[in-house]
Amino acid sequence: MTYDKNNIFAKILRGEIPCKKIYESKYVLAFYDINPQKKIHALVIPKGEYIDLEHFNQNASDVEIIEFSKGISEVAKKLKISGNGYRVLSNIGIDGGQEVPHLHYHVFGGEKIGKMVS
Repeated sequence: MTYDKNNIFAKILRGEIPCKKIYESKYVLAFYDINPQKKIHALVIPKGEYIDLEHFNQNASDVEIIEFSKGISEVAKKLKISGNGYRVLSNIGIDGGQEVPHLHYHVFGGEKIGKMVS
């Protein structure tokens, strides 16, 4: 699969679509989901053109991989949910329910999340 440079997250990264930023670094952007599923619902994306986790792990630099992981933790700290707990979720591929073909993690918190899978 080829990376779609016109997906919504690519447009956000280019500044064509606004977002409510939570955290930004050289390699990572985090912002609030426009359709939150929980009290706190953030999205964390790498700034590079990566379709999913496999594509990211095969093609990203070690620095990008490390900074992406650290970025998720930074978001939890900024949102003040790291103490009580939170959920990090990535939907990958068609069967996994991925809707946007750009690697992204959902960070849910601020309330009890419930069962992992129902």
